[in-house]
Amino acid sequence: MTKPSPARYRATNWPSYNAALRKRGSLLIWLDKEMSWIALHDGSPGRPAVFSNAAIQFCLTIKVLFKLPLRQTVGMVASLVKMAALHWAVPDYTTLCRRQKTLAVHIPFRHADGPMNLLVDSTGIKFLGDSEWQARKHGIQSRRQWRKVHLPMDTATSDIRAV
Repeated sequence: MTKPSPARYRATNWPSYNAALRKRGSLLIWLDKEMSWIALHDGSPGRPAVFSNAAIQFCLTIKVLFKLPLRQTVGMVASLVKMAALHWAVPDYTTLCRRQKTLAVHIPFRHADGPMNLLVDSTGIKFLGDSEWQARKHGIQSRRQWRKVHLPMDTATSDIRAV
């Protein structure tokens, strides 16, 4: 009995395949010009905050998304604001550091009106740490650490509904 040959996957439409690979690296960030970037005076004693909570939250979101230190985050946000042709001041890293301790993040929740179709993606997340450095330096000595994550998404709105 002969062993069947393994399936070979080939791209039959090279231009669309190539365009899809290029789109994976695209980045689009929208800045709303109507967003309140400057904080309103709340009447509390002391010096009022210069930047609104939305501005601080935007900067910290960029920090987390791109895994940047605070000083590089300030530079990236400044370049994004400049590319958007907005004349907004950017908070410095000490302001971000101080305000991230007291920032109350509000994540809105959308209720479903009726039944919804869920698309479940199962993906693995690799944990990095000291063992990664040790594996590169001395060779692999133990198993890699992976965790399986299931992400149900609403197909109509592309919202992640659970983790």
